[in-house]
Amino acid sequence: MQQSINLHKTLVNYLQKEKNLLAFSAGIDSTALFFILKEHKIDFDIAIVNYNTREQSREEVEYAKELAKRFNKEIFIHSCSLENSNFEHNARVERYSFFEKIISENGYKNLITAHQLNDKLEWFLMQLGKGSGLVELLGMQESEKKENYYLIKPLLETSKEELLDFLTQNSIRYFFDKSNVDEKYFRNKIRNRYADSFVKEYKDGLKKSFKYLQNDKKLLLPKEGIRHIDLFILHRDDEELRNIRQIDRAIKKLGVLMSEAQRREVLRTEDCVISDKIVVSFTENFIYIAPFRRVTMPKKVKERYRIEKIPSKIRPYLYENSILTLESIHKLLS
Repeated sequence: MQQSINLHKTLVNYLQKEKNLLAFSAGIDSTALFFILKEHKIDFDIAIVNYNTREQSREEVEYAKELAKRFNKEIFIHSCSLENSNFEHNARVERYSFFEKIISENGYKNLITAHQLNDKLEWFLMQLGKGSGLVELLGMQESEKKENYYLIKPLLETSKEELLDFLTQNSIRYFFDKSNVDEKYFRNKIRNRYADSFVKEYKDGLKKSFKYLQNDKKLLLPKEGIRHIDLFILHRDDEELRNIRQIDRAIKKLGVLMSEAQRREVLRTEDCVISDKIVVSFTENFIYIAPFRRVTMPKKVKERYRIEKIPSKIRPYLYENSILTLESIHKLLS
């Protein structure tokens, strides 16, 4: 390789020891990442989705097959057709459902995606336009723990321009998706009108700013909580904002998006049911979140939960899942 793109050494060391799946599209970002991972001696297989919206998509799949064969990679291919209504959202759901099925069936530890610095700024500006706070603005992380895998984004400090230079200087073939310039999609409008030109002119300062903001975010967030099946136990913080941020994230993982009115209700009552689906209950030190259930429990079980000071609305879920004590989980939180 004539030009190299550096990745964080700790991340490289980690990925070299694990079973990895690369989300591949044959575009600039994922093609560059394919060869960057290979250069760093990181083993991986690839997965590609064909949405059948463009003639070129068949060529992209064939190129993915060619790379897989040439470099001895296993390849997973998914073909689908989606409705045009809310296409971006539906495509993302379809894509990640496919990836997660592969991960579950084949024991991959990490899903690696080619999101880069331009994408990170796009996301920041999109969230800024929606009136989001710091946690949402910095939603893209290098490593994010999912239910049964880690989502890894190793290129967040690398610009698209740097990736394109890498491909050009090393004579590596890639495809350009023309739908990326179609401004009927909100993300494309942000990218074409603001993000790409800003990154090109202020790349170094932008990288520093994101690092500073990331450090600020760590100071604002409470201690990590614990998830056991669909039960979340979070540290209660003195600041309401920190509490509602972590509650919001946990409830989102259970498939519910809270409205502003529901957030206010959670903080006002400290013991409520959201959308008739999710229980949120506060104690002196913890916040409990679990699916809402109605079950009849034996008196001995009720008494045990009472002694442990477990909120009454949470108890049915625990009993239904044969969780008779939280003593060991509480120790992990201390």
